[in-house]
Formats: sequence, structure tokens, C-alpha cells
Amino acid sequence: MRTKRILASFRPISLGCKNALKLKLAVLSSSFLLILSSCTVGPDFTRPDSPKADNLTNAQQTKQIAADSASAKGQALLINQDIPGQWWQLFQSPSLNELVIQAYKRNVSLQSALAALTAAREDRLAKAGELFPKLDASFATTQQKVSGAQFGNPNFGGSVFTLYNASVKVSYTLDVFGGIQRQIEGLEAQAEYERFQLEGAVLTLTANIVTTAIQEASLRKQIAATEVIIQAYSDQLNIIKQQFDIGSLSKIEVLSQQTLLEQTRSTLPPLQKQLAQLRHQLSVLVGDVPEGTALLAKFSLDDLHLPEQLPLSLPAKLVQQRPDIRAQEAQLHAASAKIGVITASAFPDFTISANISSIATLAGNLFAPGTGVWSVGGTLLQPLFRGGQLTHQKRAAVALYEQAQAEYHNTVLNALQNVADTLSALEFDNAELQAQDAATQTALANLELVRNQLQIGAASHLELLNAERAYQQSRISQVKVEALRYADTAALFQSLGGGWWNRDDASKAISNLQNINKKPVSLFEMPRLRK
Repeated sequence: MRTKRILASFRPISLGCKNALKLKLAVLSSSFLLILSSCTVGPDFTRPDSPKADNLTNAQQTKQIAADSASAKGQALLINQDIPGQWWQLFQSPSLNELVIQAYKRNVSLQSALAALTAAREDRLAKAGELFPKLDASFATTQQKVSGAQFGNPNFGGSVFTLYNASVKVSYTLDVFGGIQRQIEGLEAQAEYERFQLEGAVLTLTANIVTTAIQEASLRKQIAATEVIIQAYSDQLNIIKQQFDIGSLSKIEVLSQQTLLEQTRSTLPPLQKQLAQLRHQLSVLVGDVPEGTALLAKFSLDDLHLPEQLPLSLPAKLVQQRPDIRAQEAQLHAASAKIGVITASAFPDFTISANISSIATLAGNLFAPGTGVWSVGGTLLQPLFRGGQLTHQKRAAVALYEQAQAEYHNTVLNALQNVADTLSALEFDNAELQAQDAATQTALANLELVRNQLQIGAASHLELLNAERAYQQSRISQVKVEALRYADTAALFQSLGGGWWNRDDASKAISNLQNINKKPVSLFEMPRLRK
């Protein structure tokens, strides 16, 4: 009975006022019934289950992943401890902190990701407007001539007159089966995806700045040690030349030492080139041109503190913390909502509309008594035959959902591998550093011994230079491993998600930073669209 009453409300409009009133009441009552009985078809999205793994490390690693070494303190893993939102501050470098803040203000990639997030959120709000009635006003004027022949009087030449029409139209699509709601749900998921794309961009930018600063600090130490070796080889060459001049050494010894000196000198320009490129990279990361006006700090490993306590998230928590996993989850949610949209398109679509107008031959007579015209109507659209289009569209949507589901699980597995690889890297970095520390300490002890022997005449100056060279070469290897340990520590914070949940939303934080002053946040003068 309810269906019959609803369908009856969509009959043609009668010109009688009494019938029109009944019709309006029928339309309103049927609309109310439809709204009360509305539902949302299609699958309701649920978050995928977390991995069943209990841990990503063994019991021995849990206690201590790295023991104390000659050049650095040990590092202990703290299971299920939270990551600070500003994790890079654990390196205790004011210059590094300032560089990260400067990058948040000026980095072009962050501006792009922030704009994409803003657009996605606005698209969602725009779609939500379809849940409300549409109200449009229009005004039209028409000048026309009517011929007498149209009325059976060809002798009448007709007349020219102007019509003025002002109208207001209201239409409302009843989202009975939730098609619009599912579209809004999909756009919400897309906005969530863009949000975590922004979080991922922030995390990647921060990690790149930290690791680049560490590499720069390492290169500076390597260059300093290489220059000491070059000086030692040069001094050694002078001694050999003096011995050659008095006939105690042959030309072969001179040429051999000269070759060794030049080979060592050839290793310096590549290190200097890498340092220059890293400086350029830092400039670009903070949104400046390479070798631009921004004064970038010079980093040293001695100014960086190695975090001694490393938080480690459980796998179940990791899937809630990694921006790439959350972004892929949002893609899965959007694919689920699309199934609902296509499912709803196979059900009836209900639209009610009303139009009230005033038509007059003079503009001043608009809305005068007798000029009013109105109409109330409804539309029911039920797809009957589409050649299998809706069926295949739904199957395609289900297949896309399954694809997104597989990509989600692959992203989770890659994230777990990323964390496990980083933990293993830290463990073996420590083992390598301890071995290299032992080699360096041995070289240093040998150098001290030769120095003491030189003072009592038991060793030559040439032996001292050889000992100095061996020590500096060992120091270069030690610096490389030490820097690698710093970089892998930063990689662990990145692989665990970077602690974004312990600070403000990235879009708000970056917007606040960029609005600190009214100057352009980038070196580029981008044109602004007129509002």
C-alpha cells in the first residue's frame, strides 16, 4: 500500500487548487516515508586484520641491539614504547632542528601534498552538498511577435510584445539507497589517502634531511683524515728523495712513493664532490636553490648525539602508524565505497521538484496578482535494461577492491621487512663498528709506540709516517661505519612511522609554519588564482 501511495504522488499536475494541494501533501508525505525507509546498499568497510606476528626481533636483540664501543654508546630496544613526534630532536643538534623547521616552511613537495589534501577535502564537502535540496533562481526576458494566422485570422498583422519571467526552482534527490552517501564515503577515503600522503612526504623529507646531514658530517671527517694521509705521504716522499740524493735509495723507491702520493690525492676530489652535492641536496630540501642565499649549517659527527634508547612498535601497532599503510588502507576503503555506488545505481532514483514563477509583459507587473505560475512534480528512474553494463561495472569494482586488498597486504609485508632489515642493519653496524674500533685502537697504539721509539732513536721518521698513515686510514673506515650507524638509527624511526600521531595534524602544523610570516614560502613567485 505504501508503494502505491508513493507512485500515485507522481501523477501529472492538475490545474485545480484543491487537487494541487492534495498532490503537494502526497509528495511531502511520500518523501518523508522514503527518507525514513532509506538505506545504504553495498559493503560496509572494515579495517583489515593486523599481522599475527608478535615481534620483529629476538629476545637478545630486545635487551640490547648494540653494546658500547670505543666511539659510541650502546643502543637498547624498548618494545612497544612510543615514538616522539619530533624524533629528529633525539640527535640533539640545534642546527638540524632549525633545518627541519626551515624545510617545513619552504619545501615545494610539501606544498604540493598540502594542496592535494586541501583539494580532496573540498571535493568531499562539495559532494556532501548533494544531500541538501537545490535552490535556483532565474530571470529571463523574451521579445516575440505573434501572427494572426496562428489564431485563424490572417488579416490580423499580429503584435509584438515582451515577456518577463522570474522563477525559483527547488529540486531534491532522495538518497534512498545511499548512492550519494557512498560517494561521500569514497571522497572521505580519498581525503584520508591524501592526508597520509602528506604525512609520508613529511616523514621522508625529515629523514632525508637527517641522513644527508649525517653523510655530510661523515664526509668532512673523511676529507680531514685523507688530507692528513696526503701530508704524511708528501713528507715521506721528501725523506725518500733526500735518501735518493745521497745514494742510499734507488729511483724505484722514489717513483713508488710518488705513485702512492698521487693515488691518494686522486681520492680527495671525489669526496669533495660528494660533499658539494650533499650541500646542494640540503639546499633543495629546504626549498632553496643550490648554493643559494640560505645559510646552511655545517654538520659534524661530534655535534650529533646517537640516541641510546630505540622504541620498537609491535606489528599490530605498526599498521596503524606507517603512513604508507594508512594511505593504502584509505585506497582500500575508497574501492569498497565504489562497490556501494555502483550497487545503488541499480535501484530506483527518486527526485522531487517544485517551481514557482511570475510571468508578465511589463517588468513592473512581476509578482502582481494573476501572474503566478507554479508546478510540483516527482521523478522515479528505475534502470530496466542496460545490456549488462551495471553487472559488469560491479564485477569490475569488486575486482578493483580485491586488487587494492592485495596491494594493502603487500604494503604491510614490505613495511615489516623494512623494520626487520633496519634492526638487522643496526645490529651488524654495531658488530662492524666494534671490529673497526679495535683496528683503530691497534693502529693508534702502534703510532704511539713508534713515536716513543723515535724519541730514543729506535725508529726512523719514515716509520712514524707509515704508522700515521695506517692510523688515518683506519679512522676513515671507522668514520664510515659510525655514520652508517647514525643513518640506520634515523632509518629505524622512519620505518616505524615517525611518530606523527604524537603531534598536530601535518596539514595544520605545516600551514601554521608557513603562515608565520606573509612572505612567500618558496623561492618561486607562483601566480595566485583570483577568488
